Amino acid sequence: MAEFTYRAIDKYGKERKGNITIDTMEAAFEKLRADGLTPVEVKKANIFTKELEISIGNPIKPRDLSVFCRQFISMINAGVTIVDALGMLEEQTENKTMAKAIGGAKAEIGKGETLSNALGLYPKVFPDVMVKMVAAGEASGKLDVAFDRMASHFEKSAKLKAIMKKAAMYPMMLGLVAVGVVILMLTVVIPKYTEMFDSMDMELPGLTLAVVGASDFVVHRWYILVAIVAVAYFGISSFKKSETGQVFFATIARKAPIFGKLTIKSAASNFSRTLSTLVYSGLPLVEALAITAGTMTNYLYKKNLEEIKDEVVRGVPLSEPLLRDGLYPPMVGHMTKIGEETGDVEGMLNKLADYYDEEVEMATQTVLAALEPMIILVLAGLVCVLIGSVMAPMFSMYNNMDNL
Repeated sequence: MAEFTYRAIDKYGKERKGNITIDTMEAAFEKLRADGLTPVEVKKANIFTKELEISIGNPIKPRDLSVFCRQFISMINAGVTIVDALGMLEEQTENKTMAKAIGGAKAEIGKGETLSNALGLYPKVFPDVMVKMVAAGEASGKLDVAFDRMASHFEKSAKLKAIMKKAAMYPMMLGLVAVGVVILMLTVVIPKYTEMFDSMDMELPGLTLAVVGASDFVVHRWYILVAIVAVAYFGISSFKKSETGQVFFATIARKAPIFGKLTIKSAASNFSRTLSTLVYSGLPLVEALAITAGTMTNYLYKKNLEEIKDEVVRGVPLSEPLLRDGLYPPMVGHMTKIGEETGDVEGMLNKLADYYDEEVEMATQTVLAALEPMIILVLAGLVCVLIGSVMAPMFSMYNNMDNL
């Protein structure tokens, strides 16, 4: 097999560039024509001519998937074929990683694959929940309904992630400001007073000695501080990848004084919304639970859903472990039980998802309201300590002069 770079014209008249791995150049021409492209130039790839494919910086966001689903529905309802719809979406999708996956799926459909199987070949772009929903839509003949449901699912997911990001961004920014102010004080302001302190023939207060020592360490032995931070970072990162570390940090996220309720409510929202969407598509509950577990970001909830799935396989009602384990708010288990008794689990889960979406938004506002004054007070306290360490010797000197 060899790799070739190509330039070609698609049926919309636009130039396309890329790489293709195939046996011979003649086979490359045939493959391009089979994909609906008119080859302009095909040549063997090397390090200088190869089209670099860098996916870093092009992550697939829920918003991207939501827009894809909405546009696909509009085109299908307008009578456009699936292949043509994917071709147009490939052209207008700004995310290069996603555009390439759409093009690859279109090529697979041209070979006779179903849409769900074609999308399933790109798991880093199209999540399992989407592939399963599309497969259910194909089986029921309601592909547009499946995509409409997925569009709503991803829109709500994007909104939830934006809320969570907002909650984390504010304290992070204030924290960085606090660190920057402390570093500026220790490296620029305090050293200017150190020479003056050295010229004073007096005993410095303990606070001043501590701050001067910290300033001297940061200015002259900063590399030790950098090494400590680097070792701590890599150590924590390695620990987080272990099962013990995942359990540790997941537990902290649940029980943290300010963020704990937000973590629990966001997990309840994600669980309810994802499971509701999958059950609505006609997927068996056991398979839906397995997929939902894979979407949970907190390790405790992920493992818990995997255990719940095994219990459901043995015939245990879903509501029973939800109420027993205590990871989710009691309302989740009670509403699920009502859904089981009335035969409308999907409807109850959908109502739960809407309820906890609002709860997450309110919890986020509560977190921000609590963090803002707290961080400002911490920052003010740090600055006051540093200023106090500078002013203390001066006040001491003035008092001694008054006593003369």
